[in-house]
Amino acid sequence: MPHIELPRALEDYFAFAETEPTRNGRRFSITLPYMDGQRLDRLQWWYHITPAQEQMYEGTGLVIHRSRAIERFCRHIERWLDITSQRFHGTEPIPRLGSRRVEPTSATISATAEPELPTLLEPVEKVVNG
Repeated sequence: MPHIELPRALEDYFAFAETEPTRNGRRFSITLPYMDGQRLDRLQWWYHITPAQEQMYEGTGLVIHRSRAIERFCRHIERWLDITSQRFHGTEPIPRLGSRRVEPTSATISATAEPELPTLLEPVEKVVNG
């Protein structure tokens, strides 16, 4: 089962922001809001670009570094969903977080269907404490 079951690409749900630039460069954030039950939560990814990096790639350094940050953030989200056995789903403007349903396979069904073992202990009728 996929980790992301949304009608649009995951990047379409991102919000982008920039902090006040400094002489050391610019800081950007990518935010993914999501609903966890009735609670609104978010995942956030921060990245920094120096003035030299901004001038790289013939002046398109911002665009290149932003696309790399988006790719890394998407991989991070997919890995987080995989590790926590969760998924993003829904058709609302904000994705919903839910647990992944594990579909049983024939191997797991046969492994869980163990034959009943005979009872070796007799039932206890009365327990005395003290």
